[in-house]
Amino acid sequence: MVVQVVVARTGRHLQRYNKGRRQVVGGLLKTASLLHLRLRCIPYRYKDNIDLSMGDEDAFEVLLISPQRKGKGLLFPKGGWEKDETIEVAARRETIEEAGVCGDIEGKLGTWYFENKSGDTAYEGHMFPLFVREELNLWPEKDIRERSWMSVREARKLCQQGWMKEALELLVSRLTSQCRRTKMDLFSRINRSSVGHGTILRLGCRAQVLAPPPPPTPAEEA
Repeated sequence: MVVQVVVARTGRHLQRYNKGRRQVVGGLLKTASLLHLRLRCIPYRYKDNIDLSMGDEDAFEVLLISPQRKGKGLLFPKGGWEKDETIEVAARRETIEEAGVCGDIEGKLGTWYFENKSGDTAYEGHMFPLFVREELNLWPEKDIRERSWMSVREARKLCQQGWMKEALELLVSRLTSQCRRTKMDLFSRINRSSVGHGTILRLGCRAQVLAPPPPPTPAEEA
């Protein structure tokens, strides 16, 4: 058995700044009246057993994590962007460190600008989807955070910040659009099948229709 060991980066000597403002990926960082640029990921996965009659957003789940400080609600993984990384590498690294999941970074959902409650710190947040391919049993922040898979409906209720809800809705819109196109393709391919019925495997943009097996030959029947 191979054990993957991940070590969290520490310190700020490699942190990116934009005109004196620290660039961050996936979240917010409160530091002395600077505009912080952060990357935050929305990890998601498709459910194993999907019925074509299900609502499109019921086909997948998203992952939220607990904050280090209590009372802030659940969050999507976030982190800083360092000088020796691309923005995608930084987003993937921070998601591994905070949530212990690995996967594919997909096209950016958008950029959000906002301030803290006191109005003395501004933030710039970059949001990415991450399609989860692996969950780690051990990760750098395992002892200080909990991670929870949940439906989109549950995530809407638990996300306390408006910009996170907006990013979630953009992800839902993107994935449900993919699901609808996949369903149309699935049905059209099944209807075009001339022999028997197709077999539908895992739904989502990664869904697949397998052709029915060929009829047995006379030799096999004998």
